[in-house]
Formats: sequence, C-alpha cells, structure tokens
Amino acid sequence: MMQSIDDIRTRTVLITGVTRGLGLAMTHRFIQEGCRVIGCGRSGTEIEALNSHCGSPHEFFCLDVSRDEEIEEWSMDVLNRFGAPDLLINNAAVINRNAFLWELTESEFSQVIDINIKGVAGIIRHFVPAMIENGQGIIVNFSSGWGRSVSPEVAPYCATKWAIEGLSKALAEELPEGMACVPLNPGIIDTRMLRSCFGSSSASYSQPEIWAEKAVPFILGLSCHDNGESLTVPE
Repeated sequence: MMQSIDDIRTRTVLITGVTRGLGLAMTHRFIQEGCRVIGCGRSGTEIEALNSHCGSPHEFFCLDVSRDEEIEEWSMDVLNRFGAPDLLINNAAVINRNAFLWELTESEFSQVIDINIKGVAGIIRHFVPAMIENGQGIIVNFSSGWGRSVSPEVAPYCATKWAIEGLSKALAEELPEGMACVPLNPGIIDTRMLRSCFGSSSASYSQPEIWAEKAVPFILGLSCHDNGESLTVPE
C-alpha cells in the first residue's frame, strides 16, 4: 500500500546531477512537497546559485560522481550532519555525441561509463550502508527507454542504461526487507541531453518542470513493494 505524500513530507532526498534538466526540476518540486533536498552537481556556479536560492535546510555540493574520493568525502559530511537519506536518486548522467560506436574515442566511451555506471555504484557504495543500518530507504536509479531498447549512434549510453537495469535488479535482491531499489525510466523530456540527440524536434516533448509535476509524486509514492521492478514515470 502506497503512503500518501502528506505522510512523507519530512523525507530527506539525496539527488545527484541537480544543476540542470531533470535533477534541477526534481529539486524544486521535492522542496515544494516539503522534503529536505541534499544534492550534488559538477558546476560550481550553479551549485552556488542553488544554495543561495533554496537555503536551509537544503544543501548542495559541487563534485564529480566519477571521482570516488569526492563521493567518499561528501558522504561522510552528509551522513554526519544529515543522517542517512530516506530517498536516494541517482540521476546524474551524460550521453555520447551522436556517432557510430567505432567512431568514438576511448576517452569519450570511458566518460559515459565512469559517470553513468561507476558514479551510480559509488553513490550506492558510500550511502546505502547507512540506509541499511537505518533500516529503511528507497534507491531510485534513473534508467531510460534506451535501457530497455536501443538506437544507433548512442551505443555507449544504451550500454550504461542497460547496465543500470541489471545493477538495480541485483541490488534489489541484496537489500534487507523493508527497503527497495528500482530502475526508473523517466520518459522522454526536452532536456539538453535529448536535444543533443534529437535536435530541434526535442521541443515537442514536455519540459522538465512539467514532467516533475507527475514524476515527483510518483517517486514519493514508491515503497518496498516496488523493490526490483522496472518502472516508468506515468505520462
């Protein structure tokens, strides 16, 4: 049975990739829902703006999730001051430039892997033990339609999102009773990432702020009964 949003207004939500796109839209919507949001992103200027705009009890940090040592330092600070998050959302991701797989350099391929897979694993490594010790928590790893299907010229991105599906389902079987991990397909939204693939046609899809109006209540309604399910945000 799902909890109502009114029952979970005091949740602490940890989100990666909060400086733009879906992460930024979710941040503002979770705050509207009464949650405390702790987030991170790579742009120092945009992190500073978020801290200035949102203020306490929310807090945002500049770090690169592909760097495990940065995650470790951040996690110790966050867990010490805020405790274990109730809801952990691995949102940070990048996409490769449109190109056939053999045309991409090793560094281009590695960047997508390092952020989209290793970054997710790093966040899990440093935060989930505290959630387990706390005896509760929901982990949401953002997947994609390209984590359940494929298209040409985005092979590295597809590979990472298929990996997120498998990683999430395996983690779901490792978690203790009362917790959950779900791979979540957010749907198709007009973000900078989508525009890099679709060009001007991306404008025909919903803006992140509109998407968040449905996505955030849906995420807040997740429970341990959803553990291991591949889910999609309702349109």
